[in-house]
Amino acid sequence: MTETSLPARSIIVTQHLEAAGVNTEITVLPESARTAAAAAAAIGCDVAAIANSLVLVADGAAVLVMTSGGHRVDFDVLRASIGAREVAMAPASVVREATGQAIGGVAPVGHPAPLTTYLDEVLAAYDEIWAAAGHPHTVMPLTFDTLRALTGGEVIAVAN
Repeated sequence: MTETSLPARSIIVTQHLEAAGVNTEITVLPESARTAAAAAAAIGCDVAAIANSLVLVADGAAVLVMTSGGHRVDFDVLRASIGAREVAMAPASVVREATGQAIGGVAPVGHPAPLTTYLDEVLAAYDEIWAAAGHPHTVMPLTFDTLRALTGGEVIAVAN
């Protein structure tokens, strides 16, 4: 896929990937992949190998939590894992401001400024994981080690 056939936000993601020396191909899906189940069905992978990008507000600051699509985040576990008193889902306006991307398409990179990032330990079990690539119709395969190096993410438990 040529860079010019990608949505604008996915081109920015591509530029961040190239700058980091990450070689992966962004795929444009015919249908939106706003949920882990929809993305897994479109890609043909295990739903748990989908790296959901959740922008949360932890003690007043936007953070990115990359979770396995195989389970829901337990906010009590998450709070303990990151040492925060309060954690809540970020409103769409905060997601857009912090990432430059829309909910359902938030990539692990390509943001106006780096976000503190946490990675669900469950994702490490997969040889290949799939993350959004800046737009609800774009995804990209990564290894867990590449995701960790790319984001500087701390590996944590997000559920029991």
